[in-house]
Amino acid sequence: MNSGFYSAFTSFAARTDELQVVANNLANVNTAGFKAERQFYRAFTASLAVENPPGPMLTVSQAVQHAANQFGVLGGTHMDLTQGNLEMTGNDTDVALEGSGFLAVLTKNGVRYTRNGSFRLDRDRNLVTQQGDRVLSQQPGGRPQPIQIPSGTPTISPDGSVSVNGAIVAKLRIEEFPPNTPLTQEGDTYVTAPGGAGKAAVNTTVRQGALETSNSDAIRGTVALIDLQRTSQIMEKALAIFHNEFNRIAAQDLSKV
Repeated sequence: MNSGFYSAFTSFAARTDELQVVANNLANVNTAGFKAERQFYRAFTASLAVENPPGPMLTVSQAVQHAANQFGVLGGTHMDLTQGNLEMTGNDTDVALEGSGFLAVLTKNGVRYTRNGSFRLDRDRNLVTQQGDRVLSQQPGGRPQPIQIPSGTPTISPDGSVSVNGAIVAKLRIEEFPPNTPLTQEGDTYVTAPGGAGKAAVNTTVRQGALETSNSDAIRGTVALIDLQRTSQIMEKALAIFHNEFNRIAAQDLSKV
């Protein structure tokens, strides 16, 4: 079968996969602390190169065939950890992070990490996320200890210490991860990480009464959607041309054999 058909099909399929990534980024442009996913592409035959590496010397026809079979597919995505802007809210329980750290919270699935510092106090004055998950304090050995705030107005210092009426109550558990740590998004603002990968933050500053905005750009996302639509239309037309050509060969040429 013509290599052009495979090339057009894989390009169309890759754009379909990319659409899900772009759409999710656009849907979260107003989600505090959201980190956009960025896609990357690779050649479909790249995974076969180790098992079947091309010979040191290729003929012209072999080189052309090899190049024609480098179908582009979506290789995967990676999290864009670029800092978002800080937006002042004036709420005592809101916090924004400057730096690479993540806040630790306790969910029903275990400890998760987030950059969304839109917190509140529940009926027992536990500091919780908007979903009701408890915000954790820094403890020896990483023991999950929720933060409970006594009566009074909480003050949160730049190092994450939480105090009421001058008395320190707890310290926010903020962890930083080494570069290339495989962080996986869970939902809109939660992140999972390998056990023991995080270390107590040393280069992260806490800002009380503020939130970090999403680093997903609405304009960039809209342009990406338009580009995806146009590219998909081109690939769809290419597939139709190849399909019609195959039908012509089957109806005219094969009947003469």
